[in-house]
Amino acid sequence: MSDTSAPTETAQSGPMLAADGTPLKKSLARALRRQKLRALLLIAPLLIFVLVSFVAPIADMLFRSVENQIVSETLPRTTNALADWDADASDSPDEPVFEALFYDFFLAQERKLHTRLGTRLNYEMTGMSSLMRQSGRKVDDISDVYFDQFDDLDKNWDEAEPWAQLMGAPDWVAKMEGWEKGDRLPAFKLAPGIADLLPKTAEIYGEFAKFTINEDEKSLLKEEPWGVVHTALYQDLMAADVSSYTGPQAEMLKTADAAVVGFETVGFKDGFIEIDEDWGSREVWTTIQMYSPAYTNGYFLNAVDMQKTVDGPQMRDEDEQIYFTLFKRTMFMSLVITFSCILLGYPVAWLLANLPSRTANLLMILVLLPFWTSLLVRTSAWKVMLQQQGVINDVLVWMGLVADESRLVMINNQLGTIIAMTHILLPFMILPLYSVMQTIPPSYLRAAKSLGATNWTAFWRVYFPQSVPGIGAGSILVFILAIGYYITPEIVGGTTGTFISNRIAYHISSSLNWGLAAALGTILLGVVLLLYYVYDKIVGIDNVKLG
Repeated sequence: MSDTSAPTETAQSGPMLAADGTPLKKSLARALRRQKLRALLLIAPLLIFVLVSFVAPIADMLFRSVENQIVSETLPRTTNALADWDADASDSPDEPVFEALFYDFFLAQERKLHTRLGTRLNYEMTGMSSLMRQSGRKVDDISDVYFDQFDDLDKNWDEAEPWAQLMGAPDWVAKMEGWEKGDRLPAFKLAPGIADLLPKTAEIYGEFAKFTINEDEKSLLKEEPWGVVHTALYQDLMAADVSSYTGPQAEMLKTADAAVVGFETVGFKDGFIEIDEDWGSREVWTTIQMYSPAYTNGYFLNAVDMQKTVDGPQMRDEDEQIYFTLFKRTMFMSLVITFSCILLGYPVAWLLANLPSRTANLLMILVLLPFWTSLLVRTSAWKVMLQQQGVINDVLVWMGLVADESRLVMINNQLGTIIAMTHILLPFMILPLYSVMQTIPPSYLRAAKSLGATNWTAFWRVYFPQSVPGIGAGSILVFILAIGYYITPEIVGGTTGTFISNRIAYHISSSLNWGLAAALGTILLGVVLLLYYVYDKIVGIDNVKLG
């Protein structure tokens, strides 16, 4: 007996097996993973769509609101040299900073980047854009002083092939000589030891070579180097000993080395101040220094009517403070529009929920009818109706309620914006209210009246509390839509009825100040999330229902 029971006990104490012999726990886990994978594949298109159309743009907006790499990327040498400059000690930096500016600026204007830099800095200091454009046209004046003297010394200094042989590696020169039009240009390669002998020249010529090959797609054996390369060569020859050099163009280089001692020179600082005296201004250099870091809070400061200074953030002058006023106006008018939609939409939703289905369906078509009409058409119609010679004023004059010489001003102000946007957003309030009111049993009101409640008491104590979730849903929908509208305020709002969204659209499409637009959008997003949090704490987001 004991012999036959032993195997049974052993089998019962082991793991339970599935039909295929695998442990049941492992089989269930594998089945659960398959179900989760199938579910993930089903929602993957929606998830990708949300990431691409919602999450990615918001992340890009947050990045653009602090991104400031254009200054450090366009003027890398200058920003490094400027890091130790004390603005309180002198009105402008010393010669080494201007030397770095010369090389950075020359390369930037060849790449057509100096105008972008001027546009960026012009947001912070008026006049920087014109300064950059003018300097870009005249920066050649400094390099020409050295170029002309090298050219007078030996015409080969203005030829492409001697420069390529001097600066390029022999195997690269051989590839360039065998290159034919239509083939891919070989990447530039410095000659061995040339970077040690002529460090500044090698660096600048390398920049020229990279641009010529990658951007212009031209052969370095046919393209003469920029004048800035001759300036770098002069500085290297003044500081280095090339007597031991025996490579290509050795005689030409040694001849130049002996001659540069007598060259006419120009100071970089004097040269830039001669181009434009603003380069000697303390404000110009403090602006460049403040916006040298790759990331900045300057856009956010501008968005709240402040500015960066050497003494820290400061408020702008009163006549320049516009954004805080726009934020207040946007919040106030959005709340007014939301409450207007509640007052007008609640009775309509109540009628839709309590009338017979046939009549309610007909009225619902009228509610949905504005969705079948272009937003631009509806807004333009309100512009026609609200103007002083429009339909509404004509009717009021005809009825004798308003004198002809005292017509109401209802356009290009806050009143026009509120009227037009209330009409446009009203369906977004009615639909959530209607869907919630449909779920309220009419028997509740009859029961309240049978217990002695008046019509008002039955409505206020029984019906209204059950419709609050619909009010909450409609209010959130209308308010969030209202603060982001810009077409309607732009058309009917004038100067006093526009929203912060109109300013954001202006910076995106007209001034191209995307950083400030992103900062304004980020602040607006933060305000919405804050109000959403407050609403959740007071009302409770769980009480918001759409039916």
